[in-house]
Amino acid sequence: MAEPPSKVHLTSHPICLRIRWPSVYQDENQRTWLHLVMETGGVLRVRLRQEDIPSGPIALTSCPLTASTMPLLWTCYPGSKYLDSMGRFWRIVHHIKENGVEEMMLELMKDS
Repeated sequence: MAEPPSKVHLTSHPICLRIRWPSVYQDENQRTWLHLVMETGGVLRVRLRQEDIPSGPIALTSCPLTASTMPLLWTCYPGSKYLDSMGRFWRIVHHIKENGVEEMMLELMKDS
């Protein structure tokens, strides 16, 4: 009988996420995070997935929205949110670990 997928909601978030290469952020523990920008109904969301990326830049396609919208740095802020290098706040929608892979969903707050 197959084991059901293990899904854990995490409350300990990376302290900071710094842009490393296009589409790749790195946290304070040198872990790399791939991001995907999504805009639905006028709401900007970013899905970050912790993936081990080899050293050196990687070729990933990036839409124009990504280049103009994504910050160079996110810093964890009290109240389950991040403050980015552009002075905007992002709400942590979820931060889970499922089958050993971490994923975080951030949403740009309207008043940012």
